[in-house]
Amino acid sequence: MIRVGIVGGSGYTGVELIRILSRHPEVALTVVTSRQYAGQRVDEVFPSLRAVCGLSFSSYDLAAMVEQVDLVFTALPHKTAIEVVAGFYEAGKKVIDLSADYRFSDAALYESWYQEHSRKDLLAKAVYGLPELYREDVCRARIVGNPGCYPTGAILALTPLFRQGLVDAKQPVIIDAKSGASGAGRTASTSTLYGEVNESFRAYKVGNHRHQPEIMEQVSRAAATSCRILFVPHLVPMNRGILSTIYVPLARKCQPDELMSLYDHCYGHEPFVRLLPEGILPSVAAVRGSNYCDLGLVLKQEEGLLVVLTAIDNLVKGAAGQAVQNMNLMLGFPESTALEMVPLAP
Repeated sequence: MIRVGIVGGSGYTGVELIRILSRHPEVALTVVTSRQYAGQRVDEVFPSLRAVCGLSFSSYDLAAMVEQVDLVFTALPHKTAIEVVAGFYEAGKKVIDLSADYRFSDAALYESWYQEHSRKDLLAKAVYGLPELYREDVCRARIVGNPGCYPTGAILALTPLFRQGLVDAKQPVIIDAKSGASGAGRTASTSTLYGEVNESFRAYKVGNHRHQPEIMEQVSRAAATSCRILFVPHLVPMNRGILSTIYVPLARKCQPDELMSLYDHCYGHEPFVRLLPEGILPSVAAVRGSNYCDLGLVLKQEEGLLVVLTAIDNLVKGAAGQAVQNMNLMLGFPESTALEMVPLAP
């Protein structure tokens, strides 16, 4: 059995990691830390885990954890994770970081949107953990920067088009994305109170969200040139899920069959990307609780636009599920192990 631990396990991502790892046949969860709940049983904080997880939260202690784990997930706030990841890496452990601290290859880009990065030397050793694009790199990695929730659906949607030079570089791609309230995390905030979210629908951080540079760095990597992207996130009154509607100006006239074939070539063999038939559009309800990304296409030839839509569960494919998918690759397990849960319906 491979021993795994979670640093910062008391948020929504943490409880989702515990839920998924509890049914993994090849790993044993040995330690979960929480500064707030140290000493309390995990199933007291999260009643959904009764008879699933018998651990108690512990305080973070690098030296103690190094003796207890072979691989660790860090589910900490940005900046906080930098030195924690470095400590485990230098102790010879594999690390999957769910913050933004190891997602960027360009330290200056990270620092312009977040803060100073104290371990720039490790950025070149970290792999961006989107398995559909970087599977072989993930298999060899010791540090994986797990992608953000919004970027996961957007990057999967755009990469095939940018790789083939089908995007008109003179016009911006517009990513219109809607997320459930769990995307804001479990920490109390006025903006995510029930009375603020219920029966409401609003945009926020238009063109100024930290996930925009993450999307741009990865899409520019696929295009081998800089890209113009406007990212517009919205908060909708639901618990989980992200629906992204992406408006792509095309560089030339394309036929529907050509575009479907392109996406099928990229993702037809992927276990967690479901390319929907023409006329069927993604819905967050159809992926809830699963590690799937559903993807649909609508071609508007007269306007020269392709509308690409993706739906994911932000806590699974957008966070914990993708992290376990990366873990499976890093440890040499079948990629879909513990991730074959059928979406919840209704």
